[in-house]
Amino acid sequence: MGRMVRSCLQSLLKLVNSVIGLVGMGMILYSFWMIRVWFRQVGTFWAAGPDSTPPWFIYTFLGLGVTFCLITCSGHVAAETANGHCLSCYMVLVFLLVMLEAAITADVFLNKDWEEDFPEDPTGRLNDFKNFVKRNFEMCKWVGLVIIAAQALSIFLAIIIRALGPDCASYYDSDDDYVPARLPLLKNHVQRTPYIVDPHVSSRNDSWNVNR
Repeated sequence: MGRMVRSCLQSLLKLVNSVIGLVGMGMILYSFWMIRVWFRQVGTFWAAGPDSTPPWFIYTFLGLGVTFCLITCSGHVAAETANGHCLSCYMVLVFLLVMLEAAITADVFLNKDWEEDFPEDPTGRLNDFKNFVKRNFEMCKWVGLVIIAAQALSIFLAIIIRALGPDCASYYDSDDDYVPARLPLLKNHVQRTPYIVDPHVSSRNDSWNVNR
C-alpha cells in the first residue's frame, strides 16, 4: 500500500512539475521570437552603436525560461529517484524562484515608479509585454495563479515524498533472501541424480572377481 501511495505521489509531482516546464518552454520560444525581431531591426548588436544598451529584457526572459526548464528536469529526477538530497535541492530551487516572483510582483504593484528600477530597454519589448498584460489582465492573472499553484504544490509533494523516503524494496536485493530457497533445490537435485555406472568398468570388475 505504501509503495502504491509513493508511486502515485511521484507521478503527480511529475505532472505538476511539467506545468513549470511548459511555462519555461513557452518563455524560451517567445525569447527566440524577440531575438529574431531584434536582429531584423538592428542587423547586429553593434549596428546601433557602441553606447547602445543591450536588450536585457530579452535575455532575462530567455534566462528565466532556461531556469524553469532546468528546475523541471531536476524535479523529474527527484521524483523518479525519491532521493532526499535531490528533493531538498529541488525544493530550494523552487522556493527561491517563488521568492523572486513574489519580489518582482510586489515591486510592480506597490511601487508606482517600478519601471525606473529596470534599465532602459532599447527593443521596446518590455512596453509591448506590459501593454499585453494590461489588455489581457484577467487571463494573465489566472495564468500567474496557475504557475504559483503548480510551484507551491510541487514543494508540498516533494516534502511528502521526502518524508516517505525512497522505496528500498525496489532498489535493494539481498542474496540472503535467495540462499534458503536455492539450497533445498540443490540438495534435492543431488539426491535425485542417478549414479551412472560405466559398463566397461563394471565388466572389468566382474571378470576380475570371477578370476579370483
